[in-house]
Amino acid sequence: MSRVFEGYERQYCDLSANLSKKCTSALALDGEQKKQKLSEIKSGVEDAETLLKKMDLEVRSLPPNVKSSLLVKLREYKSDLNNFKSEVKRIITSGNLNASARDELLEAGMADTMTASTDQRSRLMMSTDRLSRTTDRIKDSRKTMLQTEELGVSILQDLHGQRQSLLRAHETLHGVDDNVGKSKKILTAMTRRMNRNKWTIGAIITVLVLAIIFILYFKLTR
Repeated sequence: MSRVFEGYERQYCDLSANLSKKCTSALALDGEQKKQKLSEIKSGVEDAETLLKKMDLEVRSLPPNVKSSLLVKLREYKSDLNNFKSEVKRIITSGNLNASARDELLEAGMADTMTASTDQRSRLMMSTDRLSRTTDRIKDSRKTMLQTEELGVSILQDLHGQRQSLLRAHETLHGVDDNVGKSKKILTAMTRRMNRNKWTIGAIITVLVLAIIFILYFKLTR
């Protein structure tokens, strides 16, 4: 909820309570005292209208999820102000009535004012309670959103760390593959060399055996 709106709202509630008292007292006055009280009431009504205009401008600048609940309260305040305007007209009209009619009107006006004020305050309290619950739900949703955002950041950091680990493992495996390839080439070369050595040794042994056989044969035939 806007702090600016809350400030205007407190000012209006104080002004509304003050106007209600002045309207009640004005019904019991006559002559100059009544005119002076009416002048004060009219000035208070003008101040209330100015406050409502400021509240309306402030509400229209707020986000939609907050604006809707505050517009309901603003309509209640405008209705309350219209009741005060009607009460002013009734006070002015009461000046033309005789004493007995004025007394009856005073009693009826006081009863109507008290009833209207009680109903108005009840509606305002209900609206305030609804607004408080809405504000609490918004705060809870914002808290959940922040927790979800923190969890998402943590998961992204973990995934980034795992990606780095996989990249290092891939580089290590690539190095191992290179070493295995080199080792395989070395073993192949060694195998070929051993095979050549075997053939060479076999050929030498064969030549020696043939030479020995030839020598024995030559000696035996002589």
